[in-house]
Amino acid sequence: MTTARLEKLNASLGASGLDAVALNPGPTLTYLTGLHFHLMERPVVFLVARGQTPAVVLPELEMLKVEEMPYPVQVFSYGENPSEWEAAFRKAAQSLGLDGKRIGVEPRQMRLLEFRYVKSGAPEADYPDASDVLGSLRLRKDKQEIEAMRRAVRVAQSALEATIQSIKIGMAEKQLAAELVTQLLKHGSEPELPFSPIVSGGPNSANPHASPTERKLQAGDLLVIDWGATVDGYISDLTRTFAVGQVEAEYEKIHRVVQEANTAGRAAGKPGVPCADVDKAARAVIEGAGYGQYFTHRTGHGIGMEAHEEPYMRGDNMQILEPGMAYTVEPGIYLPGRNGVRVEDNMVVTETGSESLSDVPREIRVVG
Repeated sequence: MTTARLEKLNASLGASGLDAVALNPGPTLTYLTGLHFHLMERPVVFLVARGQTPAVVLPELEMLKVEEMPYPVQVFSYGENPSEWEAAFRKAAQSLGLDGKRIGVEPRQMRLLEFRYVKSGAPEADYPDASDVLGSLRLRKDKQEIEAMRRAVRVAQSALEATIQSIKIGMAEKQLAAELVTQLLKHGSEPELPFSPIVSGGPNSANPHASPTERKLQAGDLLVIDWGATVDGYISDLTRTFAVGQVEAEYEKIHRVVQEANTAGRAAGKPGVPCADVDKAARAVIEGAGYGQYFTHRTGHGIGMEAHEEPYMRGDNMQILEPGMAYTVEPGIYLPGRNGVRVEDNMVVTETGSESLSDVPREIRVVG
């Protein structure tokens, strides 16, 4: 499979006008090789030049991983002395004839550390943004990838149900987040979660990307939990909103509105439809209920090996949905200083429509 992915990248390089790409540790490198490297002070770079045997530059302590490579690679290793590192990169660049060529990079992944070493090996090269080329490789998921995401959803949902039982009034957000992380690991998530869970109650729930605090849950709070699991390198990303005891009628209302918006957004996704239509379908429900100004973000984003990747469910994104694309639908209403609601599901485009991988109850549930 990884060999086929490398061949696909080679074909894409020819069509895009790029001569090569330089990748440091991250999802794309893992997608192409099946290997995992940590970002650390010792640089690791994978170089793919059109029609040539790829090259990898890495520290000697990582050499055993090269034996797991699914296809031949040229290996350029270095020791612990940083003064030797530039030479390894120079040899790698020379072996592929990269100087003066167009070497694509991923701006969101390539650190200045690795970039400087690559540039030292090919100082006359051009380094354009290769995000579109590399992003398109992972855009349409195959059956194996979708199955991994499906398992990641099951793990996340099971962990949530186990966590709900422990929620009590007076419990700190951080305490609840810690319990959720524990349950995610117990139920089968890989230790590297897709993101740190968001657990936010009351006024904090009106912040879409709140971090758990020492604030204690109080009766009348809405409680937003945004969490996910990782299975075989693929992730889930879900959100549900709960009522801590009895809540005001308006809070029950905005939950119903968001739930209806989620339903509309999920129904809108199908092959041939632009991403914008998913956003517009969900947003129309919230705007129709008079809460449009309190829906402050896009309706969703792509998921796979990363928690945020293409395609993006924005009102101006005319990218066409195709079978195999996976994304979230997560409308929300956030009343500053009061309470917030978000309901998020994971979707995959099928040949005839779209499927929700997640089915944990979307209705508001009372906890505490």
